[in-house]
Amino acid sequence: MTNRQLVDTIQALEKASEKTGKAIWGALAEELDRSKRRRVSVNLSSIDRHTKEGDVVAVPGKVLAAGSLSKAVKVAAFSFSEGALAKIRAAEGEAMSLTDLLAAGVEPSQIRIMK
Repeated sequence: MTNRQLVDTIQALEKASEKTGKAIWGALAEELDRSKRRRVSVNLSSIDRHTKEGDVVAVPGKVLAAGSLSKAVKVAAFSFSEGALAKIRAAEGEAMSLTDLLAAGVEPSQIRIMK
């Protein structure tokens, strides 16, 4: 892997998994540690369909702008398309990186992984 940001994110998630004993961080690191071709891409319509207001969603890949978002949710992902960022902000949601989610101290039981 040559993407330094990706390597740093995977290492931070693995370290958090070992330190806290919470499997969610290890699962996110494992999903990210795939080839780019096999990495997850999730559309906003899918996030909107499977969440409710105030949910926290983690995407171990990229969030794409297809569809719309009708509720304010926190979305953490490795990357976002420009359109997805605009739609998340328009719905008064929050877009953040996976390392920001880790630093925010959100209880892992409140996080939903979307693939």
